[in-house]
Amino acid sequence: MPSLVTPPHREQNPRRGQLPVFVVAFVILGLLTTIWSLASPIMSLPDEPAHTIKAAAVARGQFSGESTGVQGELLKVRVPGYIADIRSQQCYAFKVFETPACAPKVDPADRGLTTGETSAGNYNPVYYILVGLPSRVMGGEGAIYTMRIISGLLNAAILASVFAAASALRRPRMPLIAAAVATTPGVLFLSGGINPNALEITTAAAVFMHLCVILEGAEHLRTVRWNIAALAVAASLLANTRPLSLLWLVLAVGAATAAFGVRRFVLILKDKFVWLAAGVTALSCAFALYWLLTAKSFDSLLASPTEIAPDQAFATMLDRTFNYVIEYVGVLGWLDTPAPAAVQMTWVMAFGLLLLVGLTSRPVRGRWGLALLVPLVIVLPAALQASTIQSLGWIWQGRYLMALVVVLLLAAGVAARFIPFRITPWKKSAVRWSLVLMGLAHLYLMLFGFRRYTVGIIERTNWTEMFDPTWQPPFTWQILTVAYIAVLAAGGFVLYRSLVSSPAILRRRPSLEVAVRTAPAGGSRVPEPVDSQGPARSG
Repeated sequence: MPSLVTPPHREQNPRRGQLPVFVVAFVILGLLTTIWSLASPIMSLPDEPAHTIKAAAVARGQFSGESTGVQGELLKVRVPGYIADIRSQQCYAFKVFETPACAPKVDPADRGLTTGETSAGNYNPVYYILVGLPSRVMGGEGAIYTMRIISGLLNAAILASVFAAASALRRPRMPLIAAAVATTPGVLFLSGGINPNALEITTAAAVFMHLCVILEGAEHLRTVRWNIAALAVAASLLANTRPLSLLWLVLAVGAATAAFGVRRFVLILKDKFVWLAAGVTALSCAFALYWLLTAKSFDSLLASPTEIAPDQAFATMLDRTFNYVIEYVGVLGWLDTPAPAAVQMTWVMAFGLLLLVGLTSRPVRGRWGLALLVPLVIVLPAALQASTIQSLGWIWQGRYLMALVVVLLLAAGVAARFIPFRITPWKKSAVRWSLVLMGLAHLYLMLFGFRRYTVGIIERTNWTEMFDPTWQPPFTWQILTVAYIAVLAAGGFVLYRSLVSSPAILRRRPSLEVAVRTAPAGGSRVPEPVDSQGPARSG
């Protein structure tokens, strides 16, 4: 089984060999997102009907819908009949005791164009171009599941590039751990549906991690050409994903620059290939900004204006800061099925430990990215909600901030990469059982979702009734569960091998070496910890 850590023969150029890592990670993540695509009933993700209709419209050249300009008005587009009526599948939304058996069958023959309505009609069309293509050649549930799978594979590819980039950093163990923690059940769940929210999350992570690799290799940019190209692709996609994506792009770039220093950022600007990538990204950002201003994407947001003062809304949002952590971990359905407490606890502990390690790591210079992001994760939701409270009402959801939260987690891993990580039997055991715990948490949420949709969540425990379900996903929930266990086990094994292996590049005692200095006035010789790249510094 391959490892995600650069093998010994790559020691002279640790940034080579990212392709094998990408391939392995893509296969594993692609299978996970595909299973989620099949496991979730169609239209069971937040706003999925609106995005499905939008994708089918864009695939037919309708980049914007017809509108009278009224705030929150559903825009009209021409789509196949089975997609125009797709909201009929929502009969179980917000009703955890109801199963998708209440939904009518989707008629695959109903492909004649008719008028459909969507609240995403004036959203940026880039995400929807590829996702909507199956609706041109297929019909019924098969088309919708295929659209989902394409969206999931796109996210899996970008997320796989994050793992590849993490493996290319010096001391890659903590960045790889951070990437695994950032791949929460909620990220996989959102990736398995038709919604640009997941693409916003994965591309923000890719922008940050690839830029970290580039900045670390600033003196030898020829070794990071692949990362420069990947950065341009991720940044271009991120800019054209959602209305707030340009802000996340700026913050991801700012966090990486803060962690490695402005000097290195200026240094990479001397490279022509970097300027080419920057030009492509700038053009993409210009188109995103043009679309945002001319299409008025915010106008499609449903409005429930209130008279609550902005300062009161700001204070309320600050009080709710940690309530949204549940959504970072994973809330299924239309935010009606929170993850079980055990799943939440697993990821909250992982979040806390990762942030604690990052915030107390050395050198202090690496923490500047965290210093930028931590206050913004707290303040930005409050500021954004307060600025729209009187025109749109309470609209904020935790998933809107997940792009920045994932970047924060990755920044903690990058900051902590120089922490000593000597492989001992105890550490092997700790890594092994930590991965088992995370795998079980992933599996528990999947099974809990199956319970919610096959028999419904009721007051009494009804797990055994799942073997006589009122609704079944494609291939049945039993087969999908077995497949999920197999893929999780494979992914956990690969990650375990990566974290406990000791290739030559990691065996060079990279953490602390003992330097001997002579005490004043002929005193005894005192051992002083020194990093392999030079003395430990606090700044």
